[in-house]
Amino acid sequence: MKLWILDTDTLSLLQRAHPLVSQRVNTISTEKLATTIITYEEQMYGRLNRIRRANSQESLVFAYMQLSETLEDFRTINVLYFTPEAASCHTELKQQKIRIGTQDLRIASIVIANNGILVTRNQRDFSLVPGLQFEDWTKES
Repeated sequence: MKLWILDTDTLSLLQRAHPLVSQRVNTISTEKLATTIITYEEQMYGRLNRIRRANSQESLVFAYMQLSETLEDFRTINVLYFTPEAASCHTELKQQKIRIGTQDLRIASIVIANNGILVTRNQRDFSLVPGLQFEDWTKES
């Protein structure tokens, strides 16, 4: 079974109803679609920062609304964890001196450990990871 795993950027595009990403997601059954705990971490970090920086009642209400919407989003998508298998893969990739961002390397490790296909626009960085399969759903196929 193919498992498509959305990176943080692609999940954000889906949350903002990007037409091509939304169209593609609608053709895939929910059990074949996932994201990672790293994406959850990144989105929660961003939402909590927005709450901390809110400087008006309106911006605070908006920030909490975004937090609640994000919570709902993560209730509807499978979340893959940073398991011992992903940690081992991560260690191997670091030993190979793969030079991409820390969070991206963790996402790649989870994708490889789950034998999935990463859905990302970031082909420049993720193409440096040996054995990682990826697709870009923002372009017409």
